[in-house]
Amino acid sequence: MNLIDFDLRGEHITLDALLKATGLAQSGGSAKMMVADGKVQVDGREELRKTCKIRAGQVVSVAGARVRVRAIDESDDESGGIIAS
Repeated sequence: MNLIDFDLRGEHITLDALLKATGLAQSGGSAKMMVADGKVQVDGREELRKTCKIRAGQVVSVAGARVRVRAIDESDDESGGIIAS
């Protein structure tokens, strides 16, 4: 399984935006379709809300990949925001 660490700037990111930002969806439209089709889980539960708010500490799973959302201190960050492991 592909594990992706996503460094969150701010309080939250919408689920569809996270899927697009991590490259798991090619577009916002395809991200919304993935969610609507029941292909996405948040913290182990199926999530059907396309724009649900994802916060630091949550794990999103889709198509053989897991995204761990981490909080960062923006003043200390020098990375690009996504770290693939």
